[in-house]
Amino acid sequence: MTQTKPHAVIIGAGSGLSAALAREFRADYTVTLAARSGDRIRAVAAETGARTVLLDATDEAAVAALFDGLPAAPRLVIYNPSARVRGPVAELSVDAVRRAVDVTAIGALIAGKHAARRMLAADPVDGRRGTILFTGASAGVKGFAQSAPFAMGKFAQRGLAESMARELHPQGIHVAWINIDGAILNPGRTEPADAPGSMLRPEAIALSYRHLVQQDRSAWTSELAIRPWVERF
Repeated sequence: MTQTKPHAVIIGAGSGLSAALAREFRADYTVTLAARSGDRIRAVAAETGARTVLLDATDEAAVAALFDGLPAAPRLVIYNPSARVRGPVAELSVDAVRRAVDVTAIGALIAGKHAARRMLAADPVDGRRGTILFTGASAGVKGFAQSAPFAMGKFAQRGLAESMARELHPQGIHVAWINIDGAILNPGRTEPADAPGSMLRPEAIALSYRHLVQQDRSAWTSELAIRPWVERF
């Protein structure tokens, strides 16, 4: 008998980290990639055999439809989108800030809500219903000058993940927030000539996500910081 693979949903798919995550999990999961632009995910889907869905991560109806359209509850959900608005706080557009926070924080809430809704309705396997991971950044731990909107979104996202972990861990859903504290070597980027190996490789980050998914529930991690080896503390 052929065993059906569990479902994984990666929201905010692109050619960097999301593509590495799709490659990492494709052997064990049926992967769905969701993003606003089809151009960003078409090549990744062709390579990994993933299903694609176009949606705005801040549109709750669209996100709910994505999860309801899965033939079974997802076992893995990863939320990657974020938005930045740079500038002096005295000159920021409130509307632009609101849109950025909507993507980083409200979108994370929407994805977390509907992922949890489907997972909670499913029968646990070995006491586990699934894993929900949020891709964070150092801005969720420390705010930087002229980057208040990004810090607002990532601090909110981090608080969301911690609250969800406290609520959902006892119900068999592993929730974690990953602080990507460094520049990712995405396609098109190059490392400084005097600092080879100083940027985070997407495939290496994806291995850390896999480790979170595979953790024994007696020792679940709720927050993980990933930094390049040259980081000065």
